[in-house]
Amino acid sequence: MSAYRVFRIFIFISCLLTFWGSNKALAQDEGDDPKGEITINARPGHKNAVFDEDGMIAYKLKVKSTYNVRQDGKLTYDLLTDDWKKVWSGSTSVRLGKHGAETYSIKMPHQKPGVYRIHFAFNLSYYDDTVKRVAVVAPERIVTELHKPADFDGFWAKAKDELAKVQPEYKVTEDATQSTRYVKVYKVEMRSLDKVKIKGWLTVPTEGKNWPVIYKLPGYNIPMKPETDKPDFAVFAIDVRGNGMSRDFVAPQADKYNVTNIETRDRYIYRGVYMDCIRGLDFVMAHANLGLNTDKVAVLGGSQGATLAIVVAALDKRVTACTFELPLYADMHDAYHIGTSFPQTTWPVNRFQDYLKVHRTFTEAKFLGVWDYYDPQNFVSKIECPVLMGVGLLDEFCPPRCSFGMYNKLTTYQKEFRVAPDKAHEMNFDYFMFQLLWLKESLRVPN
Repeated sequence: MSAYRVFRIFIFISCLLTFWGSNKALAQDEGDDPKGEITINARPGHKNAVFDEDGMIAYKLKVKSTYNVRQDGKLTYDLLTDDWKKVWSGSTSVRLGKHGAETYSIKMPHQKPGVYRIHFAFNLSYYDDTVKRVAVVAPERIVTELHKPADFDGFWAKAKDELAKVQPEYKVTEDATQSTRYVKVYKVEMRSLDKVKIKGWLTVPTEGKNWPVIYKLPGYNIPMKPETDKPDFAVFAIDVRGNGMSRDFVAPQADKYNVTNIETRDRYIYRGVYMDCIRGLDFVMAHANLGLNTDKVAVLGGSQGATLAIVVAALDKRVTACTFELPLYADMHDAYHIGTSFPQTTWPVNRFQDYLKVHRTFTEAKFLGVWDYYDPQNFVSKIECPVLMGVGLLDEFCPPRCSFGMYNKLTTYQKEFRVAPDKAHEMNFDYFMFQLLWLKESLRVPN
């Protein structure tokens, strides 16, 4: 065999060995890269993450791994205020076995009344994640500053006087396409402040009469629809100006709704909106002939609708009960501060900030000065009927501190709140079931 042929065989065998070895190494590398998941269940020591002022803030973390290797590392837990100032920090070592499960009991020192962010950060061999929770300490002892103008009452008395001079021109038309054997659906039209036409939906059960009324107020840019799933109530759902069906005369862009005419206190869109809600209550009271019990009327709303429900209950004593959740705009001064404290400013504060950047002469101080006339916390002391409030502790749009600060300014003889600890700008099923029972009790249903 020639030397050249031997050399070629040698090169061929070497290439085979190199190829086999590299593939074996690759297979080993792939095999050494573990796959799996880790689930972390963080449960507060007190129900709904509501803690006492003199007790520890305690959480239990149940951790399960589907990885086929052991993981070592650290669990770090930080306690922060709701505007992201660190209050306390701690850590513990973590050793999580192959397909293992561990429970970690975390206790943090007691805090003064307030809302606190809690971050549980896991840094393990093959896994990194941070679980974020919010806890509230002594919510009924949270105190926030009131920014109420001296002429606040006079401002709204004048608005109501102007509304009273506008003939409502009610128009009620049954919508046969949406009515059923169980409920009649009516489309309603009327004139409000500045003679603006607004519309809404009234639903009345077909069997019986003298139905208690739920008066439902709209969320931000949420068109209202007929409520046909409440057999124990008549429901009136109103579209305020610029919302849903009520855009014939006022029709701002959706992203500019809450800055429409904001630089002029007396022309700000919410002056008309608040009066639209009063005019809607006028409609209910004027139509007992449709089977409505005008002695049993509850106002209800969420987010922007929460603020509208508060305003109606404060400005009109004909309201029997008031229930709301996630009150948008509550305590605008603190809400503005908290909104800007996030790594990225949250809505709706970012919308107001964008406006201020373009309109330089309209300063933050001027903005807050206008909002002092519209802030729901400046209305609540006038509410005399029973109140139920819902709060989502993870809510970034409606800071819980502001909701509780406002709630604590209520002077009504009967008030209560419910908390959804794992919800942001929404409430859970349990809350809405409780709310329904609360409404039946407050309105004495069945009548």
